[in-house]
Amino acid sequence: MRLGPMEIILILLIVLLLFGAKKLPELARGLGQSAKEFKKGLSEGEEKKEEKA
Repeated sequence: MRLGPMEIILILLIVLLLFGAKKLPELARGLGQSAKEFKKGLSEGEEKKEEKA
């Protein structure tokens, strides 16, 4: 299932209405930090696997 440009615009509009313009940068910042921590955790897990082997 692929999303076209109209569906993406509609989703963004709904998110804007739900959270408001002031909360969106905070949410995006939080998502970015979460992704960074997740990647860091994955790389640490790989390092520990290599040390055990």
